[in-house]
Amino acid sequence: MTRDDAPPSTLSFLSVLSSGLDRSRERFDRALEGVGAEQASSRPVDALAPRVDSLAWLVWHSARAIDLQVSALAGTEPLWTSAGFARRFALPLPDTTEDWRHSPAESAQVRVEDTGLLTEYLDAAYALLRDYLTALDPESLDDVVDRSWDPPVTRGVRLASIIDDAAQHSGQAVWARRLLGLEG
Repeated sequence: MTRDDAPPSTLSFLSVLSSGLDRSRERFDRALEGVGAEQASSRPVDALAPRVDSLAWLVWHSARAIDLQVSALAGTEPLWTSAGFARRFALPLPDTTEDWRHSPAESAQVRVEDTGLLTEYLDAAYALLRDYLTALDPESLDDVVDRSWDPPVTRGVRLASIIDDAAQHSGQAVWARRLLGLEG
């Protein structure tokens, strides 16, 4: 089956995924607009709520989650290493860091000298996911990609989860921006 003869419900699902992806990307742009590196790297209410992560961590984590998960689905090396982002970010964390489990102290280590690097990694990760969605055989949405969960996770469910996570973090980024006292 090709995209041309895929059932309308499959194409609608792929369209919904693409639309959700675009909306979260737009929110990240709004969250980062006019923000300097120091603002992006600071946790907005550190003393009161150290689990409210910085804009830098939220953007980096979102790009990294998309990158690692889509690269695994595609069977390719993550952009983090293949495109040199690990070297360019030069974080004091191992390349294998499980950022979804970061403590406040670990998340505070995600700092940037230039927010352009955050945007560049985010753009690359979103392009990776868009390209993956575009090339995806609709029949593969039902393929089981992770049997460690009950029920096992299909490709379609994993893609929905990736995009849902990006949507969640883009909203948190807008909230973190507001906690920094910035409009938007």
